[in-house]
Amino acid sequence: MRWKRFGVGLVVAGVVAVSASCTPAPEPAAAANRLDEVVQRGELRVCSTGDYRPFTYRDQAGQWSGIDIDMAHDLAGELGVRATIVPTTWKTLVEDFTAKCDIAVGGVSITLERAREAFFSRAYVVDGKTPITRCENAARFQTLEQIDQPGVRAVVNPGGTNEKFARANLKRATIVDHPDNNTIFQQIIDGEADLMMTDAAETRWQAKQHPELCSVHPDQPFTFSEKAYLLPKGDVVFQQYVDQWLNLAMHDGTYARISEPWIG
Repeated sequence: MRWKRFGVGLVVAGVVAVSASCTPAPEPAAAANRLDEVVQRGELRVCSTGDYRPFTYRDQAGQWSGIDIDMAHDLAGELGVRATIVPTTWKTLVEDFTAKCDIAVGGVSITLERAREAFFSRAYVVDGKTPITRCENAARFQTLEQIDQPGVRAVVNPGGTNEKFARANLKRATIVDHPDNNTIFQQIIDGEADLMMTDAAETRWQAKQHPELCSVHPDQPFTFSEKAYLLPKGDVVFQQYVDQWLNLAMHDGTYARISEPWIG
């Protein structure tokens, strides 16, 4: 009996050992928030349109540049991960961000419509809509009343806040759609449109690049708006981290160093 019991014990021990060896390794614990997820993944996925200088630009070779592109790389560096830029458009910005990205950057205006779908970081630029036109026409387009006249052609890039503002305020002027925001200002230079109403920061940049164009009262825009970074809805942990990083960057010279080549 003693040998039988011993033999049975060996069999049971062997079964236990085999069962233990066949047990699959436990899955890594799911990240509790986007901050931990980004660190675990080793990658910060950044949505951007690439058509809104000085904040974001993607050239024909696919190379990205701009204030917010550099800022995104700085954030990734602080997290110890790589930044991957994911192309999007203004029309699909929120949809693409929700499906593919951890943050969206590139001169994104804070709107209540977007705030229903996502969180925003703290604001880093105060801005507003103002006209840009050929310099000889600047005196003609000082007010919305002067702009909203029959025969005036206002060009817009579909899907963003510029189009929304133009359609809300122009009832008699002609609104001209132009889908490429990288070439839209050439439409004004070439006489295909009379003006565009966009954010003052962009009008300053474009006027600096094109001496034919003048920004109309950029210090007194028609509207008030702020720019921020789009963040995942409901994730306070990630939002707090990005806010603290951005607050430090705005006060320790990081943002000034990054933006200086673009806006002086």
